[in-house]
Parts: sequence; C-alpha cells; structure tokens
Amino acid sequence: MDGEKTLTILIITFLFEIKRMKAATLNELKHELSHLPAEELLDLCTRLARFKKENKELLTFLLFEAHDERTYIVNVKESIALEMGEIPKDNNLYLIKKSLRKVLRNATKYIRYSGSKIVEVEVLLFFCEQLKDSGIAIHKSQAIINLYEMQLKKINKTIAQLHEDLQYDYHRQMEDFV
Repeated sequence: MDGEKTLTILIITFLFEIKRMKAATLNELKHELSHLPAEELLDLCTRLARFKKENKELLTFLLFEAHDERTYIVNVKESIALEMGEIPKDNNLYLIKKSLRKVLRNATKYIRYSGSKIVEVEVLLFFCEQLKDSGIAIHKSQAIINLYEMQLKKINKTIAQLHEDLQYDYHRQMEDFV
C-alpha cells in the first residue's frame, strides 16, 4: 500500500511540475541565444527546422529568399496562381469557399514570413485579381463576398501605412477591384 501511495504522490508532483512549465519570453530567449557559440546555434536551428514544416519554410525564406523581395513576390504569386487553378469551377460553392480559404491561408503565411507591407499589398492584390478573374460566381455566396471584401479592407489598411508615392500607385490598382 505504501508503494502505491508513494507512486501516486510522485505522479501528482510530476504532473504539477509539467503544468508549471511555461515558454520563455522573447527577451529571455534572445539573452540565452546571445551567449551560445555558433555551433550550438547551428544545432538549435537545424533541430527547430526538423520540428515543424513552418519553421523549415521560415528558415528557407530567411536564408535564401529574404534578400530578394521581388523574386519572393513573384514566387508567391506563382504559387497562388497554381492553387487558384486547382479550385473547382463547378457550382459547389462550399468547396470553392473552402479552397479559397486554403489559398488565402497560404498567402497569409507567406506574408507573415516576409513581414513587409509591400509584400502584403502585392500578394493580397494578386489574390483579389485572381479571384475576380477566376470565373467563380462570387456574387452567389455571401461568404465569398465577405472574404473578398475583407481582403480589400486589409489592402486599404496596409496601403495607408506605406509611403505616399506607393499609396498613389496601389490606390490606382485598387480602382479595378471596386
């Protein structure tokens, strides 16, 4: 009986310790990483890349694509065009809406990787252009209308944060969507 009681106490203590474990803050992580040698940093990065597909994609962007924003935008647009081409053109609005959300989710992921407002505007404008030119009956589904209008609002909000010369250029492009 004492053995079972001790085991129960150990399990409860272990579970309590797990519950208390929290992720470190960004500043704590920066501080610790600044004290690590280069080889350990390399090991941590490769381990992080193996852990999750998004980590690997972000690392790929940072190492190979971050220096050339124009090429990155072109690649993202090609990816969106391919995904939009795979969307069924039949009357099943549920599948169309679901596919559009998937394309938009991927586009948002690519935007997050870059962190650039210009990339955000370019990619979302391209998404709206593709949606408008796709032949999908946008007006038949309120959900698709809302999705389209929400992207236009995001674009306008982001354009407002750019330099005024860029604002003018992008507002001219926006005239086609309204």
